[in-house]
Amino acid sequence: MLEKAIEIRTADGTADGFLYQAEDGVRHPGVIHLTDIGGIRPSHRAMARRLAESGYTVLLPNVFYRTGRPPMFDFVPKMGDAQTMKRFGELATPMTPAAMERDSASYVDFLAANNSVGSGKVGVVGYCFTGAMAMRAAAVRPAKIAAAASFHGGGLFTDTPTSPHLVLPRVKAELYFGHATNDASMPKEAIEKLDRALASWGGKYDSEVYAGANHGWTTADAPVYDQAHAERAFQKLTALFARTLK
Repeated sequence: MLEKAIEIRTADGTADGFLYQAEDGVRHPGVIHLTDIGGIRPSHRAMARRLAESGYTVLLPNVFYRTGRPPMFDFVPKMGDAQTMKRFGELATPMTPAAMERDSASYVDFLAANNSVGSGKVGVVGYCFTGAMAMRAAAVRPAKIAAAASFHGGGLFTDTPTSPHLVLPRVKAELYFGHATNDASMPKEAIEKLDRALASWGGKYDSEVYAGANHGWTTADAPVYDQAHAERAFQKLTALFARTLK
C-alpha cells in the first residue's frame, strides 16, 4: 500500500493531504475519508490505510487547510478545557456549510480524476465534525457519490436554516449513520428528528445508535475508544462500500 502526500486545488486555496493506493496497478473504487476535529494524525492515517487495504483508493484531505497544516494541535486536547475549545473554534469557524460544499466538490473531482481510481462512483465517510460534511459531499456531487457514512456525527439535525439534514433532497447516495450514546452534539431528540427526515426523504439509509459507545469511539487515540464498537463500525462501513461501489 502506497501513501502519497498530495495537494488539491480548491476554490479557496490548496488543501494538503494523503492518498492511499494499492501497488497492483489496478484502478480501485475511490473513497474520501474525512477526519474528526483533531485533523490528520497517526490514528486517522491508520484508519484510511486500513480502508484502502480493503480494496479502495482512499483520499485523506486536510479539511482544516484554511487554518493550517497537520498537526492541528501542539498540545494534548482535553474536552472542556479553554485552550482546547479555543482551538476547536479556530478549526471549525472557517468550515461554513458553503465552504464544506465547495471543498467536497474539489475532493470528489480530484479523486475521480486520479489514475488509481476506477470510473465508477465513489464513497465518503465523516467522523464527528465531518459527519455533516459527508452529507454535504453527497449533495453537491449526487451523480458521483454512491454512499456516504457518518460516525458519531454532530449537529446533523438542528433548527437552523443551514442544518445538514436539509440537503437530503439533493442526495442520491445510500446513507449510513452510526450514532454515539448520550452524545451532547447529537442528542436522542436530534437523532429521532433526523430519522423522521430520512424516512420522509425516501432514499436508502440506515441509522442506529451504538449502545454504550461514547462520542469519538471509533478513533484509537480517543479516551473513549471502544475497540469492539470500532470494529463493528468498520465492518458496517466496508459492507456499505462493498454493495455500492464494487
